[in-house]
Amino acid sequence: MTIPHTSFRDSVERMFTHAAGLMDLQPGLEEKIRVCNSTYTVRFGVRLRGQIHTFTGYRSVHSEHMEPVKGGIRYSLDVTQDEVEALAALMTYKCALVEVPFGGSKGGLCIDPRAWNEDELERITRRFTYELSRRNLISPSQNVPAPDMGTGEREMAWMADAYKRLHPDDINAKACVTGKPRHAGGIEGRVEATGRGVQYALREFFRHDDVMKKAGLTGTLAGKRVIVQGLGNVGYHAAQFLSVEDKALITCVIERDGAISNPQGINIDSLRGHIRATGGIKGFVGGDYRENGLAALEDDCDILIPAAVESVIHADNAERIKCKLIIEAANGPVTADADAILKRKGVVIIPDMYANAGGVTVSYFEWVKNLSQISLGRLERRHEEARARMLVEELERISADTGTNFELAKGFKEAFLHGADELDLVRSGLDDTMREAFKKMKEVWMSNPKVDDMRTAGYVVAIRRISNVYGSLGL
Repeated sequence: MTIPHTSFRDSVERMFTHAAGLMDLQPGLEEKIRVCNSTYTVRFGVRLRGQIHTFTGYRSVHSEHMEPVKGGIRYSLDVTQDEVEALAALMTYKCALVEVPFGGSKGGLCIDPRAWNEDELERITRRFTYELSRRNLISPSQNVPAPDMGTGEREMAWMADAYKRLHPDDINAKACVTGKPRHAGGIEGRVEATGRGVQYALREFFRHDDVMKKAGLTGTLAGKRVIVQGLGNVGYHAAQFLSVEDKALITCVIERDGAISNPQGINIDSLRGHIRATGGIKGFVGGDYRENGLAALEDDCDILIPAAVESVIHADNAERIKCKLIIEAANGPVTADADAILKRKGVVIIPDMYANAGGVTVSYFEWVKNLSQISLGRLERRHEEARARMLVEELERISADTGTNFELAKGFKEAFLHGADELDLVRSGLDDTMREAFKKMKEVWMSNPKVDDMRTAGYVVAIRRISNVYGSLGL
């Protein structure tokens, strides 16, 4: 008998309801937080290749307890209203958990971006921006999109330019979207932000012996066997950072056309270059290829990183998952049914609402940068360097005067004299955000016997913060 799969939206709502049921919320508040406030569906035509093509797009606003609302826009033929509303809800809880002052929103356009050339995609994107703008569904103060699956810096630059042309008197127009190229008002570190956030989340997990014990793990990330599903923007950066900087072994990479395995570790940059050159992983010489890629989710490993689409781990395959720790780099890769099975098996899950919050966190930094009209670090960097230089020179003077031959460690002087630039500050802010959010989840997880996993703890933290906002508004 085939077990029916839980939909992504059902999974999000079931997980929310489970957590809310453990809290003492005032009557009606659970429903107010749960429901999606509004969804706008647009159908517009663009003349392409000698005929008019009609496209369907969505923009959902889940919660306006804080404004602007925030959430990416994805381009995919699989986009549906239910999916967009579920993603918008997840954005609400994600922002609340990591204390980014946004409500949750999400958008999508039913399109295969690979089916259109760059000029055609630009025309489609600009028309979609017009449809959103005329209903205030893109605005620096009300609704701020960002990249998601199928979109990136290029599409955000088109949207920002289209918005500016529609609102030439808006001095904050650049802040209407985030994830823009650096030269168009973007911020250093945004492209890799979600992958970097996954790395920081894992580093924080490995700082706590008590939570590692729950997953049956010890030591550090070095040498841990990692399987990555999806080598897009998020999966690539997470795998690259973990393998190069933390010395983890990426033993398997799963992509659309199969999986590549190597128990000694895969060179992620080489594999990415092969994918770009050939369009897939087949033929890569740095590992063993198999055609049924998703079956590799069931391979033995320490850490599994699903970094592609939702619902890849479900009731049909959850029993066969052999990893000790799952970190959800994608949105909703584990269904509610699978979550219950994995919990019973003792698999620890670092939930998506925390694990992939790096993108929205750095988007927040970009939005603040656009509103302030100044790059992070511009005012204080040289001042920091001057003060550091004064200290180093004084130490060197004392050494010379006293004849102690005091010498600074190799490389210390250069590192100490380096004032924090924009990328340094972005990474520092992201690291701090991930650490503090983890500590809040852990506090709830360890102190409340009814909270038996990290996902529920994350929802409890998020719901509590949202309910506090509504309480302050007299609701």
